[in-house]
Amino acid sequence: MRIHHLAALLLAALLAACAGGPPPLQAIDRRVDLERFMGDWYVVASIPIFLEEGAHDAVESYRLSPEGVIETTYTFRKGSFDAPLKTFTPKGFVENTQTNAEWGMQFVWPFRATYLVIYLDEAYQRTIIGVPSRRWVWVMSRTPDVPADEYAAMLAAVAAAGYDPALLQKIPHRAR
Repeated sequence: MRIHHLAALLLAALLAACAGGPPPLQAIDRRVDLERFMGDWYVVASIPIFLEEGAHDAVESYRLSPEGVIETTYTFRKGSFDAPLKTFTPKGFVENTQTNAEWGMQFVWPFRATYLVIYLDEAYQRTIIGVPSRRWVWVMSRTPDVPADEYAAMLAAVAAAGYDPALLQKIPHRAR
């Protein structure tokens, strides 16, 4: 009988833990024009993957191949502006063609990680990319410097998506 009570308590605790979390992360509810989205994006802040810790001059570049693959080049210097340039080249695949806001990013074949466009301004100058687990997020801009009021609005969008903005790390960019 005690095992049944213990099992019931564990199940109740598990259900309570699941019910108390934030709702699933959602991509924006409008269509992303992939051609406009392509190009260079400066990563101005992130909750980084461990490989990105201490990033300087981080830039994510997208190019749409004729086959519809999003050829991605992510460059940064780890630890300082003088560190060697690191480059990652994952491939992106649009997973939701109705909005183009949900991508499968493939760093190692055959595995894909879901990346969501959770914020995109109308001018395609500012964007935020998140992952469903809310473990990582990238705040990006077409320019390395974002005015304080626009950055505050982006932080508010990060918080509204269920992230803790206190975990964001600003990415230093060399003056241009």
